Amino acid sequence: MKLARRSASICRLLIFSFLGCYSGLTAAEPLSLKKAVELALSHGVSTAIADADQQRAFASYHEARNQYLPMLAVGSGLGKSWGYPLSLEGSAPSIVNLTSQSALINPSLRDFVRAAKTEWQASSIQAKDVRDQLIQDTVVTYAELNKWERLNDHLRQDESDARKSEQIVENRIAESIDSPLSRNQARLATARARLRVTEASGAIDILRNRLSQLTGLPSASIETVEDSIPALPEIRREEDISQKAVQTSLAIQAVTEHSIAQGFRARGEHRALWPTIDFAAQYALLATFNNYEQYFRPGSFQQHNATVGIAMRFPFLNPSQHAHAQAADAEALHAKKQVEVTRNQVSEETRKLQHAVEQLAAAQEVADLSYQVAKSNFDAIQIRLDAGTAHLHEADDARTQAAERYNGLQDSNFELQKARIVLLRTTHELEAWAKGGAVAKTVDEK
Repeated sequence: MKLARRSASICRLLIFSFLGCYSGLTAAEPLSLKKAVELALSHGVSTAIADADQQRAFASYHEARNQYLPMLAVGSGLGKSWGYPLSLEGSAPSIVNLTSQSALINPSLRDFVRAAKTEWQASSIQAKDVRDQLIQDTVVTYAELNKWERLNDHLRQDESDARKSEQIVENRIAESIDSPLSRNQARLATARARLRVTEASGAIDILRNRLSQLTGLPSASIETVEDSIPALPEIRREEDISQKAVQTSLAIQAVTEHSIAQGFRARGEHRALWPTIDFAAQYALLATFNNYEQYFRPGSFQQHNATVGIAMRFPFLNPSQHAHAQAADAEALHAKKQVEVTRNQVSEETRKLQHAVEQLAAAQEVADLSYQVAKSNFDAIQIRLDAGTAHLHEADDARTQAAERYNGLQDSNFELQKARIVLLRTTHELEAWAKGGAVAKTVDEK
């Protein structure tokens, strides 16, 4: 019996310890914006894909460049021969053979190497652009989650107040003070408050899961810190941010590098019709059982043989290559025009975004004033209700209106915040802002 009780005690202790560890693992811990961005950059799938593309472009550049280095191949061409020893795959039968070849003078290859190097540089710029996009996704997700977490308590308080008002109305109906019609109005107010709470709970769950995918942290352990979000700078209305966006846009830089690479590639296709000179060398150890001695003067055959020289080519008739070069010219022209298209798109989108920020700032001011008016109206009616000069329904309507105006204000604040975040990404200043660094002097400091 003592042993059984001791075993039961140990089991309970282990269970409690496990539950304590589990609750400690799943408990939400504060996650600052800077830490979230750092985790996203180290864990992000999109950045890993961009790095792989950059590595592939770098390998392609080395593949083209290394054609200037001698290529060595060692093999063997053993075989039985009858009569004169015929070649095996272009070489005489041999015990060991070694071949080497590399480009010496090749104008087209030189341009292809430049094209590959430029494409590698373009992939590096694209990797930076993907990095900025990942930071933007992380920051926007973090800011929206912070909005809903702050709003959640307020919404639950509104739901609690609506339930209390509904109960008061039920009591007044039971006492024949109010008509049964008031019941539906009270229920409607409660349903609206419950809908908003459900919306907040769903948004929090989705955003935490999204942030978990970005950072690699368990979704249940994520809790935002409002103070970790730096203040967003105000935009100067008189400043043309679109010009700065064009100058710093990574998308424009990437398509520009791609256009340059296409130009090199097109020139290389034309120069493929030019003469080329390659270095070539070969060594072979011939066997005595392939009847070589029967076809050489007595004493002139030797087993060790080597050839070193250059291979010259003078292409003078190649219609297919002419057509290929013309197609490369068209691709280069397309890439060049794409730079102009991208530059115009960035300028237009930035200008629209700047005006959108101004409009959202005005809308945020309207939402703030609307909330202040609704709150003042509710406070006034509450005072009248306490004095017995106002009806309960008036107070309920004023409270509902104030709650709706407050929710609208929070939504307006986030939309303005989101637009400013996207604008910072457009001017390539988002990472410095997210990590608490200094932002370039494109904004006013207030």
